[in-house]
Amino acid sequence: MTEGRKRVTVPSLVRQKSEGRPIVMVTCYDATFARLVDQSEVDIVLVGDSLGMVMQGREHTLEVSVEEVAYHTRCVRRVLRRAHLVADMPFMSYQVSPEQALENAGRLVREGGAEAVKLEGGARVLEAVRRITAAGIPVMGHLGLTPQSVHAFGGFKVQAKDEEAAAELEREALALQEAGCYTLVLEGIPAPLAKRVSAALRIPTIGIGAGVGCDGQVLVIQDLLGLDDGFKPKFVKRFAELAGTVREALNDYAREVRERSFPGDENSFGLGKGGTGSDAGSGSDSGSGSGSGGYGPA
Repeated sequence: MTEGRKRVTVPSLVRQKSEGRPIVMVTCYDATFARLVDQSEVDIVLVGDSLGMVMQGREHTLEVSVEEVAYHTRCVRRVLRRAHLVADMPFMSYQVSPEQALENAGRLVREGGAEAVKLEGGARVLEAVRRITAAGIPVMGHLGLTPQSVHAFGGFKVQAKDEEAAAELEREALALQEAGCYTLVLEGIPAPLAKRVSAALRIPTIGIGAGVGCDGQVLVIQDLLGLDDGFKPKFVKRFAELAGTVREALNDYAREVRERSFPGDENSFGLGKGGTGSDAGSGSDSGSGSGSGGYGPA
């Protein structure tokens, strides 16, 4: 539970690196999961533009809008009490100009309730990072396999595999740090390179498909819970296998409805004092499920 536990902040995250305590980040898009995440040992919740793929069923992230990210960020913000909240800046929300980047970062903070924003890229986004951080908005960088560049990469492929590309990534990581980033996501790069970059930076790195040498790790909550049988990339470890559990529960529900064994008396409402039918569920306890729309007493 979150009671008595300190809120995670930008300074506390930077301090975790200096203390050698790995940072745990989860990508999450809704209040139901966010509430559970906030009750766990997770440090950061990222509302990623991956919502386009995970929540909307698209093939990539490129069609996601600022409005959609702001909406999902608001959903998460309403239930977070402890974890640090970061919102992704979607494709073409910061690439046009530093002024555009600042405006859209401000929208994600003001309209979505984000405490920081994340954007992809190296040299080309340095001025945007400077403008956003100068306005007091913390920025998380993102290098390596940057999904918004999927067409330029020719697909979702490991990046910086040769020495020239690795050296360029190292230079860009240092440049992002100097521009003001407080953390840096390293995605889809060789593990030895990620370890080298992490050691060279003052700010924490958070890896996904980048090995154990980063200062932290991030996974999408649906992936780590095993909610999609068909998605099994090398970099994901499933800490649960819930797809089968969900299907089993749905089939049990369907069976009980067809057998007319659900709803039972304990799930039904009576007419009240002097009426007919069961009174079970009509008392004050009936509102205990208010988070999912439970009815309260009349």
